[in-house]
Amino acid sequence: MENPSLLITDDDEALRQTLREVFEPEGFRTLLASDGEEALRIVHRERIHLVLLDMYMPKLTGLETVRRVKQFRALLPCILMSGDLDEAVVEQAYRERVHAVLPKPVTRREVTSIVRQALEAVYGWH
Repeated sequence: MENPSLLITDDDEALRQTLREVFEPEGFRTLLASDGEEALRIVHRERIHLVLLDMYMPKLTGLETVRRVKQFRALLPCILMSGDLDEAVVEQAYRERVHAVLPKPVTRREVTSIVRQALEAVYGWH
């Protein structure tokens, strides 16, 4: 199995760096984006296995980004995070085929577990 590529998309630079520090020692190749438009550019040009993204960002929301990603990478697992979740956002996320929705702040165990579950579900990786 190749090292999975994880695209971390959040307008909070400290959170992007923290998540990179969580996943790189676990063998992930991490790419970082500060907004949805940058994430879309990266998904178009790089081999990405999973996108972890914030709901509320400048330019495009996490859901808008997921919607556009799914137009050309329908099976790419996306995990949405938000510090301000309500039922409507969660329902819409699952309609857009988001793999999971995580409330912020996320714990290390929570985020690594859900990422591994998504990779196993989509690619059969353990």
